[in-house]
Amino acid sequence: MKLIWAIIKPFRLDDVHQALQLLGVTGMTVSEVRGFGRQKGQSDSFRGLEYQFFLLPKIKIEILVLNAMADAVLEAIVTAGRSGKVGDGKILVIDVSDAIRVRTGETGERAI
Repeated sequence: MKLIWAIIKPFRLDDVHQALQLLGVTGMTVSEVRGFGRQKGQSDSFRGLEYQFFLLPKIKIEILVLNAMADAVLEAIVTAGRSGKVGDGKILVIDVSDAIRVRTGETGERAI
């Protein structure tokens, strides 16, 4: 099993969600987060004053998938999440040794 963490721009969430639904992804966790990478924040002016925003709003998506489905999920996130501009995000893939469904006690792949 793989745990996929994707950090994307907020306005790309709907497109990523639709792409994942087409693949048959049955669940995901979405969190609003703040951070920066190579874009190092942004600046804006308000009433003549310049403001620096170092932590920009992002969306973190967490998805647990079977190994066989991981590559398709990664491709869907990259394609749907890309705007072509700096700050599009990152994806991390983590091996998961076990999972347990709390309600039923099912383990492994049956818990997904």
